[in-house]
Parts: sequence; structure tokens; C-alpha cells
Amino acid sequence: MDWRGKPVSDGMLSDLSSRVEQLKKKGILPKLAVLRVGERPEDLAYERGIVKRFSAANAKVEVSAFPEDVSQKTLEEAVEAWNARNDVHGILVFRPLPKHLNEEKLFRILSPEKDVDCMTPENALHVYYGDGKGFFPCTPQAVIEMIDAYGYDVCGKNIAVVGRSKVVGKPLAMMLIARHATVTVCHTRTKNLEEICRRADMIVACAGSARMIGPAHVRPETVLIDVGINADGDGICGDADYERISGIVSVITPVPGGVGSVTTSVLLKHVVESAERSAD
Repeated sequence: MDWRGKPVSDGMLSDLSSRVEQLKKKGILPKLAVLRVGERPEDLAYERGIVKRFSAANAKVEVSAFPEDVSQKTLEEAVEAWNARNDVHGILVFRPLPKHLNEEKLFRILSPEKDVDCMTPENALHVYYGDGKGFFPCTPQAVIEMIDAYGYDVCGKNIAVVGRSKVVGKPLAMMLIARHATVTVCHTRTKNLEEICRRADMIVACAGSARMIGPAHVRPETVLIDVGINADGDGICGDADYERISGIVSVITPVPGGVGSVTTSVLLKHVVESAERSAD
């Protein structure tokens, strides 16, 4: 069985489009500013998805693309300019940045109120404490949205999160623990990864390694959520080998067509919420 993102995303879009119209009556048009460095295929695919989703809700996206050799100062100036603009309600920086750039320094400049993807230390603390404040990272929140939409109760379940990034793996583990799941965080260097995954009720594949989860990692009872977005020739594939395991597991999310489409809707939701706060 496939858990597809479109039904979840469509349900969110209906509500968000209505909220955008209410904001427009107040003279406010929700706008996201996107900062992209280079032209990684996965970044470009995500950017296209964002523009399409925001357009469907009549919200705006402003993209600033920089070459890979861009300076730290140039990026910091761009973020500071967006911080100061009242017409920009959310700021998104595509990660990872090239190694010569300091992500941490850049994110400390970003206004927490416009940090719609949990890049600032302030919002990261809200995830850790689980206090419901700030904006949670979009991709982990999209996983939660899908779990809720398809009625899966994670309470007491054993969940293997395969990935430890600050963008997905670590915050998602905290969000699942807050829902009383028992979480094992794995990664590409984990010993006995196959055994750990087979014991899990749910696997969330988010290591950024194409097709690393195969038949040996799963059981017929497995629920597998694939967060991976990897360039594969002219297309995109996930961290799970969909063709080889879709007939084995009880549930799987496809790539594309799964979590990614919900992620853009979560991003839209956060920008709309930020615009609503600015209207108060």
C-alpha cells in the first residue's frame, strides 16, 4: 500500500488557500524568500515544487540564486535585507551550503520569526523542548502530517530513523519521542542496520543515500516512510529501493509523490502562519 502525499497536501491546500484570501483582504500577501546556492538537481526539484504549491494558493515566492563561489558576506547581506522587509514573511535557505560557507553564522543572523524551516538556534530549542512554539522543520513535520492523515498511531511503536542530519533525522526523532514512540536513530555507519530496521514497526529513511534500504531491511509488517530525494540520472529516487520492496512492506511512500509534496504544503502553512502573526 502506498501512502501518497497528494491527498494530504490537497487537504492542507484547501484550508490554506482560504486563509491566504482572508489575509489579502487585509492587504497582506504571504511571501517566502528562497536563497539557493548553486544548481543541485534536488534543490531545483524542491524549488519547482515550492513555486507550484505557493502559486496554487495565490501566495508568492521570491528566489535569489547565487553561484557556488558566493561569499559569506553576500549571503549574510541577503538574509539581513529580507529580515528587514515587511512584505517577506518567511525565509528559506537551501541546505547543505558549499563547505566554504558558515551555515551556523548565517542562521544566527536569520530572524526567528521568519525562520519557517527551523534553521535558527531558537527554533531548534523549541523542537528539543517540545513546547509547541516557533516553527518545526518542514520535512519532519511533513512526516508527522502523513502519519496523522493516514491514521497511524506511533505511541509505543519501535521506529528506526535512518539518518541523523540536523535538517531531518535529529528533529524528527525528537518529534516522534514527544508522541511516545521508541526511537532508534541510525545512519550510514550503523552496525547491524538491517537487523535494527527489521525489528522496527516503522522505518523513516532520511540518510540521503540512494536506495540504501532494500529487501533485507524490511518485513511484511513494515511501514516505510521514504524522505530521501536523490538525483538518479535524469530523475529522482528515494533512500528506499521502491521497486524491490514495495511488494514486501505493508506501507511505503513513493519518491516522488510522497513526503516531498507534503513538505511544500507545510512550508506554505508556516509562511501563512507567519503572515497571520504579522497581521495581529
